Amino acid sequence: MLAGQAAPGAAGCRRLLAAALAAGLRRLLCSLPPCSASARRVVGQWPSPGLRVPEAAEAERLVQQLQRARPPLRRFIACPQLARTVQRCLQGGASPGPQPVLLECAPGPGVLTRTLLNAGVRVVALESNSAFLPNLQSLENSLDGQLKVIYGDFFRLDPLVTGTVKPPALSSDKLFESMGVAAVPWRADVPVKVFGILPQVRERNKLWRLLFALYECSSIYRCGRVELNIFISEKEYKVLTSKPGEAKAYQALTVLWQVGCEIQLLHKEPWSSFVTNMKSRGLAVQKTKWLPNDHLCLVRLTPHQNLFTGSLKPTNSATFIFMVKQCLAKPRSKLTDRLSSWSLDNGGKLLRELEIPQNAETRDLYPEDYRRLFEALQNSSEFAETWFNDEVMESIRNINL
Repeated sequence: MLAGQAAPGAAGCRRLLAAALAAGLRRLLCSLPPCSASARRVVGQWPSPGLRVPEAAEAERLVQQLQRARPPLRRFIACPQLARTVQRCLQGGASPGPQPVLLECAPGPGVLTRTLLNAGVRVVALESNSAFLPNLQSLENSLDGQLKVIYGDFFRLDPLVTGTVKPPALSSDKLFESMGVAAVPWRADVPVKVFGILPQVRERNKLWRLLFALYECSSIYRCGRVELNIFISEKEYKVLTSKPGEAKAYQALTVLWQVGCEIQLLHKEPWSSFVTNMKSRGLAVQKTKWLPNDHLCLVRLTPHQNLFTGSLKPTNSATFIFMVKQCLAKPRSKLTDRLSSWSLDNGGKLLRELEIPQNAETRDLYPEDYRRLFEALQNSSEFAETWFNDEVMESIRNINL
């Protein structure tokens, strides 16, 4: 007590005691770690819920029990070790800070789903088989918003039909609205990551349909540069990554995917590592004579930020696609002959300006050469798109209806 000050009364003592307790409580609270919700916002990751991951035999039994008669062929990740490998691949190279939501297509028994959740990933599970939904929805209800389950089929997004879209088909707008994902500019960071196993039936057609969506900025690419992480057959991976001059493998699909995306091989896994819903429990592997096809390849397809710089735009990308398909329809044909068929009289001059040999065959051009050729044609005052036929283009665009 200071000299000259009166002793506080009972009310004053209570006020002093309350102030001291409040100060001590503030110091205590400041010393505690942030709550889980705040921590998620700071580090961009959910805390691990410590979920039990089913063993491979258990997951395989679940797949066999829950399938209807004569279902479409599907493959699932049932091995916990493979699930951990895929999880590390999906999270590898991620920049610090909040991470984009991961859309997992056809999770089935949920082995990978639980592994991703335990690693702190926010997952949206898009399941097309209603038999798998109860287990996934039960898991969703046990978590605090880290998992969202949606009934739908990723490979039946935005069907070209009139009237109401019937589940499991659904629109990408509805999907992104349910996910809470907003569109961002094309040159922004990746807004969504997608993981899935590409169905084997009409695999090539599905790759074409995704390609058209990429160049037109439609479907999943309406919201920005969506990153695809998909298991595809080794045969199709060889096609996507082949080089000029490689017989049969170097195709229009090769050029267009390489122009549009950075292609990374994340992992190769034998077909036997995956569980199928076939009653015979067989693998149903497509055999090829001219390309290896012993594995499924996990491939990351990240759209280039500079895809729509220069003369290439979503509005004229169909012309670019048709040009490449026309050129590589006969890969041994001379490029000068193809230019002449487009009523371009100065084709030789154009090739000299682009420093492309006059005797070059269409299979000799690199993907970047095809882009340079397209931009030169777009900027040429003598070039008219008289060779571009709407009916032919429409038949190509609807390749997987």
